[in-house]
Amino acid sequence: MYPSRRVNDSVHWFMCELTSRVVAESGTPSDVHHLGKILLRSLKDYPDFVLQIDGATGESETNGSVLERTVRCAIALKSLGLRRGDVITLMAPNHIDLAIPFYAALYLGVIVSPIDRTLGVDELQRTLEVTRPKVIFCQSDRAPDVQQALNRIESDASIVTFDTGDRLSFPEFLGKYGGKSPVDEFKPTDFDPEDTIALLLATSGSTGLPKSAAATHKNLATTAPYDWIRHTKFPSPTKMIFIISPLQWLTAIAMFLTSPIMRITRLQSSQTLTQKHTYELINNYKPTFKIVSPTFLTTLITPEGLKECDFSCFETIVIGGSAVTADLIQEIKRKAPRTEVLNGYGMSEVTSLVFINEGLDPGSATVGKPMGCLQYRLIEVETHEDIYDPYKNGELWVKGPGIIREYYRNPEATADAFAEDRWFKTGDMFYRDDNYNFFYVERIKLLLKYMNHQISPVELERTIRRHPGVLDVAVTGIPDKRGDLPVACVVRRPGHDVSAEEIKQLVKENLAETKQLRGGVIFLDAIPQTASTKIHRRKLKEIAIQMISH
Repeated sequence: MYPSRRVNDSVHWFMCELTSRVVAESGTPSDVHHLGKILLRSLKDYPDFVLQIDGATGESETNGSVLERTVRCAIALKSLGLRRGDVITLMAPNHIDLAIPFYAALYLGVIVSPIDRTLGVDELQRTLEVTRPKVIFCQSDRAPDVQQALNRIESDASIVTFDTGDRLSFPEFLGKYGGKSPVDEFKPTDFDPEDTIALLLATSGSTGLPKSAAATHKNLATTAPYDWIRHTKFPSPTKMIFIISPLQWLTAIAMFLTSPIMRITRLQSSQTLTQKHTYELINNYKPTFKIVSPTFLTTLITPEGLKECDFSCFETIVIGGSAVTADLIQEIKRKAPRTEVLNGYGMSEVTSLVFINEGLDPGSATVGKPMGCLQYRLIEVETHEDIYDPYKNGELWVKGPGIIREYYRNPEATADAFAEDRWFKTGDMFYRDDNYNFFYVERIKLLLKYMNHQISPVELERTIRRHPGVLDVAVTGIPDKRGDLPVACVVRRPGHDVSAEEIKQLVKENLAETKQLRGGVIFLDAIPQTASTKIHRRKLKEIAIQMISH
């Protein structure tokens, strides 16, 4: 069994040594937080190291190759007139080329805006109208939609396609604008990392219009090491990261940033991660670390899947993105008993994990203890008074150097998100126990309200998952004059014929009268997911309303 890990300072010692060399080269103390200079130094340190693999094609690339291409890309961006504070948009699958403009922009202080590559024209228009990118990197099949959205906002942004098509392709872009200057002659742009936005992080748009969280270089340079706070071997705290989320989500961004710095090979795929393809990648490449949503993990650990896929290669699996049940943790532990399975909670606006589950019972549903880079408060939602007692629900407020500066070009949303003295209101309900282990309750906006009573979909889901015939479940509400009527959307476990009445009876036996499934029970083949594999709550509600009404 792998030794149990505890929080320690090893990653900070490693980062201090690395960033000290960066500062020694530049003579600028603030460069300890300049992501571009940190990445450039890291790529130069280990030129022969295999940084990334596209599992769909078998292509791989070393640090040396990434270094050469990112420098040429940075020169190309400068040739097009991009400067600090300008924006580029990335909308593509996780292929080998995706990281090149990503890193190049960080060298220059150019803002990177990764977005969902499946967005429709209207969604693209709303997104691009806010970010106003100068260059958009995408696949050729999306270029017409991107151009249509740009026309609507009267933008003359350039479109570069990663593959061949009618537009300027990425290799042509590098060849035309990238020059032939030696890597050693390239100098990243000097700027203040505390005041320079690095990334526009997509926040979930499943319950409303999406926003872009503006994360500075200092935000990310401060918090990124905390993903490895429990490891002791640097560089290479683990052998291979398996990237599951698309780049617009924090889990992928954090791994794209830290893999060259920590010297970890990154396994990704330009192909959609179906269940079968995911099994192929795990079996063929034996990754050792992944961050995965409970919804996607549930689709992987079906009885048939557990026979097809060997999960024992993983040293660590971090589950996050929505509420995690103890049963799910225990199920993966049964399949991979040597694997460390952690329940984590993080968010884009904090640019990192918020809690870490350290050394706790693997069956515990706690998200763990507070991270050292943040201050924490639990706040009574109605009165805004601090909660000091354990086992009492409150909204989590956090404060620290990793908190975003703002929602990009959205002062109203920014004002709503921050309380006095820059405390960030997460919008999530938690409680703690006597030992300051925190437990996730629900997103405040997702709480159902029935006859002046609040109902947590997560609480209902945890109860329903106890039924042996339930593989997965998500609860939503349908509107009624009395409020929200809870509907359980259930995926049956193969070989089980669980009925709606059984589910209702289970809830009746375990939860209060106000929390009953008055909206009913529907059965689905799969729970709808967002691009980041979280539960797609908006689509789930639409499905429930349609099925119940018929």
